[in-house]
Amino acid sequence: MARNTLSRSLHDLGLSAWFGGTLANAVALNAAAGEAGTDSATGRVANAGWDRWTPVNALAIGAHLTGSVGQLRANRARVAQQEGVASMSGLKTLLTAAALGATAYSRVLGQRVSAAGAVPSKSGTWPSKRTKALRADVAAAQQQLDTLQWVIPALTGALVALSSYAGEQQRPSEVARGIATGGSAGRL
Repeated sequence: MARNTLSRSLHDLGLSAWFGGTLANAVALNAAAGEAGTDSATGRVANAGWDRWTPVNALAIGAHLTGSVGQLRANRARVAQQEGVASMSGLKTLLTAAALGATAYSRVLGQRVSAAGAVPSKSGTWPSKRTKALRADVAAAQQQLDTLQWVIPALTGALVALSSYAGEQQRPSEVARGIATGGSAGRL
């Protein structure tokens, strides 16, 4: 029981930091960087902020994944026996893989932009005309980051919602109904 509580805590804390941090950076950091005074300063500020977030985000993702594996281990019998739990777990796994892929790709793009230095930028993720003209590769990375900054919170937000649903499936009445009657108690 204590291991499952620790796993759930790691899962939830890691996921909430992953979701909240990326959303906050998209909403606040990138917009605030646009007010740095010059296009070059905007790029420098955005790079510094995202580079500082990266190790925290990596820890959050690691905690989430560790907690997810622990929860799956602790609930393996329920996953196998309770109606709807296996399909919900499969969907969570697919969403997690998509969020991990988007986060990893975002980091690759972010490193490309950061390695280019104080690249002129209109906001944290939108290139200036000068960048488009002089560094088309970096401008393309910035434009992709502009989309990914919203994709990652959307995917992790969906995981938060699905995790809430999964918690409801663990109510004793839902477990009993899903296992004993084989009814639709735990269906998605």
